[in-house]
Amino acid sequence: MKQPWWKSAVAYQIYPRSFKDSNGDGVGDIRGIIEKLDHLQDLGIDVVWISPLYKSPMDDCGYDISDYYAIDPLFGTNEDMYELIDEAKKRGIKIIMDLVINHCSDEHEWFQKALADPTCEEADYFYFRESKDGPPNNWRSMFGGSVWENVGGDRYYMHLFGKKQPDLNWENPKLREKLYENIRWWLDRGIAGFRVDAIVHIKKDPTLASREPQWDGMCGLLDCARNYPGINDFLAEMRDKAFTGYDVECMTVAEAPGVPQEELKFYVGENGFFSMLFDFTYSEINLWNAGWECARPKEDIPTTELRDSIYKHILDAQEVGWTAVYLENHDYSRSVNKYLPTGDQRDYHGVTMLATMYMNLRGTPFIYQGQEIGSTNIIFNSIDEVNDISTLNNWRGWTAAGLPLEQKMAGLQYSRDQNRIPMQWTAGENAGFTTGKAWLPINPNHVEINVEAQQNDPNSVLSYYKKLVKARKESVVSDALSLGDFEPVLLEDGDIIAYKRIGETSSALVINNYLKAEHEVTLPCAVKSVVLSNYDDVAIEGDKLILKPYQAIVFEI
Repeated sequence: MKQPWWKSAVAYQIYPRSFKDSNGDGVGDIRGIIEKLDHLQDLGIDVVWISPLYKSPMDDCGYDISDYYAIDPLFGTNEDMYELIDEAKKRGIKIIMDLVINHCSDEHEWFQKALADPTCEEADYFYFRESKDGPPNNWRSMFGGSVWENVGGDRYYMHLFGKKQPDLNWENPKLREKLYENIRWWLDRGIAGFRVDAIVHIKKDPTLASREPQWDGMCGLLDCARNYPGINDFLAEMRDKAFTGYDVECMTVAEAPGVPQEELKFYVGENGFFSMLFDFTYSEINLWNAGWECARPKEDIPTTELRDSIYKHILDAQEVGWTAVYLENHDYSRSVNKYLPTGDQRDYHGVTMLATMYMNLRGTPFIYQGQEIGSTNIIFNSIDEVNDISTLNNWRGWTAAGLPLEQKMAGLQYSRDQNRIPMQWTAGENAGFTTGKAWLPINPNHVEINVEAQQNDPNSVLSYYKKLVKARKESVVSDALSLGDFEPVLLEDGDIIAYKRIGETSSALVINNYLKAEHEVTLPCAVKSVVLSNYDDVAIEGDKLILKPYQAIVFEI
C-alpha cells in the first residue's frame, strides 16, 4: 500500500529569528533561510517546519499573530516567502508553517474591532465576559497569573497564554470558517502543511466555572481547557474543511500534550485529525510539576524512566497510526544538556548515541536547528539577556516570592531561550549568524561548535547526522527504519535502549549504550551486518556484544 510522503520524510525545524540574518539587523529572516537551503539539502532534509513568520507585535516571538495573511517585515515580505517555497522545492524540500489558531494578537483587527464595539460580530470571536467582582473565574494562565484581563469597567477577555494573546472562540462557526479560509489560502500558495500550535486548548468548559484552588488560589487548565470533551468535533471539521483535497497530501503535526491513549486513534489513526503529533512525556521528563526552575539533571533521571517514557509513546502510536519523534524544539533546552550527564554534553559518542537512539524510532524524525552539530546550552548571566515571555514572567514571580538571586539565576538557565540563541555557522564574529548585534547572546563555544568546522570532517556530529539520515533512506534497512514496526528488546538491561525495526523487506536492530563505560550485552537475535556505528569497530564474541562507552549501533538482522 502506498504510504503518505511524510512517513518516510526527515524534518527540520527552523526558528527564524535565530537561523540566519541576511541584512545585519541582528534578527534572522527569510532570505537568510534561502541562503542556507543548501545546508539542509546536504543534510538530507525533506521538509522544513518554520516557526511563525506572520505579522506580529512579537510579544511571544510571533506566536501572537496580528495578520494571518502577511509576513512580518522583520522577516521579509510575502514575495520572499513565495521565493523560499520555490527555492526549497528545487532542492526537493517542502515547507510547513506554524498554525497558531487557539489565540491571536490583541493587535489583530478582529480584536481591535471587538474592543471598540462590544456588539460587533468580531466581539464573539473572543471570550469576553462581564464581572463585577474581579476575574470571572480562577483559571491560571500558562504563563502565570489569571487568564482574564480587564479592558475597562466590568469587561474582561480570556487569554490562556500571554495578555497580548486573546483566545479565539471556536464555538463561533463564522470564526472557524475564517480560520479555515486562511489555512486553504497558504496551502494554495504551495506550502505542504502545518505544525499546529496549542490546538488541544481550543475547546473550553462552556460554563467557565472555577475549579478547586491550588497553592496560589488559582487552578490549572488541565480539566477545563485542555482536551476538553467536544474538541473532536472541531478537529474533524478542520480536517475536512481545511486540510483535505490537495494534490500533495497535507502534513499536519499537532502540538498535542495530554491526549489520552484511547483518543489517539481519532488524532493520528486512519483518517485522523492530524498526520502525527508531538508527545510531551519524554521531552518534559526533567521538569517537576512546579515548573521550569525545578528541572532535574540527567544524573537524577534513570535511563529506564526515559526509555519507558519513549517506548510507551511509540507503542501507543503504533497501535493506531503515526507520530513525530524529536529531542529538541524551540520550547526546551538542548537535548545534550537534558539527556547527558553533566560534563558529557560535548562527548562525541554521547551526542551521537542520543541521535542514533531517537532518529531510528518509528515516526517522522524532527531535527531542531543546531542539533545536527551538537549545540549546547549557554550560561545566561542576567535576566536582561533573555527575551522569552514565560521566563520574564517567572522571574517576576520569583522576585515577588522573595527567592534569592542564586535560586533565580539557576532557574534562568532553563529558559526557552536556551534553544533560541543564534545558530552557529562559523567560528567567526557572531558565529556567522549576523553582521550586526544579535538579538540574543551568541554561545561562546561557537568557536569550536559550528557548521563550517564540521562540514568536511568525517568524524563530526554533523557528518554522523548525515549518515543517520542516509541510513533511513538508502541503506539495506531503509524500509525498516523509515516504515517498519517497532519492537523493544533487552528490557532487562536498565542501561541500554535497544529495539528492532521490522519492515516488509528488511529488519534492523538498534542498540544504544547509555553508559560512559564498557558494557556487555547478549544479542537478542542473530545479526547480518553493521549498518552504522558511532565507533569504527564493533566487538562481537559469540552472542556477546561488547559495547564501548556511549556506543550506538544499527545492525541489519
